[in-house]
Amino acid sequence: MFHPIRSQFLPFSPPLIGEEEIAEVVDTLRSDWITTGPKVKRFEQEFATFTGASAALAVNSCTAALHLALVALGVGPGDAVITTPLTFCSGVHVIEQTGARPILVDVEPDTLNIDPRKVRVALERAARHGKNPVKAIMPVHLYGHPCDSDALLQLAQEFGIAVIEDAAHGLWAKYKGRTVGALPASATVPVFTAFSFYATKNLTTAEGGMLTGPPDLIEEARVWSVHGMGRDAWRRYECEGAWFYEVVRPGFKYNLSDVHAALGLQQLRKLPEFQRRRREIAETYTNAFSGLEELETPAQRPGIEHAWHIYPLRLHADRFSIDRNQFIEELNARNIGASVHFIPIHLHRYYREKYGFKPDDFPIAYREYRRLVSLPIYPRMSGDDVEDVIRAVLAIAAEHCASAVPLVAC
Repeated sequence: MFHPIRSQFLPFSPPLIGEEEIAEVVDTLRSDWITTGPKVKRFEQEFATFTGASAALAVNSCTAALHLALVALGVGPGDAVITTPLTFCSGVHVIEQTGARPILVDVEPDTLNIDPRKVRVALERAARHGKNPVKAIMPVHLYGHPCDSDALLQLAQEFGIAVIEDAAHGLWAKYKGRTVGALPASATVPVFTAFSFYATKNLTTAEGGMLTGPPDLIEEARVWSVHGMGRDAWRRYECEGAWFYEVVRPGFKYNLSDVHAALGLQQLRKLPEFQRRRREIAETYTNAFSGLEELETPAQRPGIEHAWHIYPLRLHADRFSIDRNQFIEELNARNIGASVHFIPIHLHRYYREKYGFKPDDFPIAYREYRRLVSLPIYPRMSGDDVEDVIRAVLAIAAEHCASAVPLVAC
């Protein structure tokens, strides 16, 4: 019987909040504005500068950002949007909520991002059938590895549709030198990017998100984000403001508060150091695991900078005497938190029942899901924490793989 690697449980992905964030929030609480106000505006401006975006809209979640992008484009009943099955459910929920039909396309075997070649097949099929015209592609920069943005943009321009990038994992990532969130210079179709600031993300506002894109469409999304009220409706309570407002859209309640933006302003300043540490941990993991035939370390293509939101280790199941679920149970028994990203969309009951999906409809997503293990990777991790994760993974491999290097029992 082994003993836990650690005396205390190592959580999967806690936030790193310092005194600077606390002071900024207190400053907000002592001000006249705690809901959407001047700090939200500052956060939008600083975030746009950081990413190189033309315009930015702060909202209460990445889900809201994705929904607003669809609505700003006029996507609705009778339309279709192409996306990946290997994502969190919210990205597909928002397509459903507009009344459009999600068209799922399988992923690349190495990055697990949506496969542009299969996107082309889906677009050509939709064009031949003539119903549910495709209005947008919604790729996900999964784990922080950018999608093949050039190929997807070329397809969007060829077929005259928009691109809505789900960058919930993608803050800091770069594609051929361009920061995810910046508009490609060659774009002739609308390109949006949606970011998440949830508690586990590379930058957190506790709850929150950001939508970047063309200025005119961002302003359209802004109107939808606050009950469909006219521009700068929040200023009606200032001395220069007016009580009168007009509702011009049947909008939503998606705005971010100044309290949340206060966290974001300080987190944005710390992001370079956060990312340095994430990159360091990822390199340490890869160096430790790359020599084992039983394990597959994450892909990293030339010309990209990975955001390392998730470190997705893959098991070669045929070399293990236990399955992925048991592997995670073994990590938990050693006081190491782990997770899986993600349960594919087509396996969830709602989508199975509505669209008749079967597991092998998207064979790569299904196959890879069954061998994925997300390891802890976050700036709060100490060197000892990282070594504990490595020791736990190697110990499980030694115990359950005949060809693994034997270790002293832990």
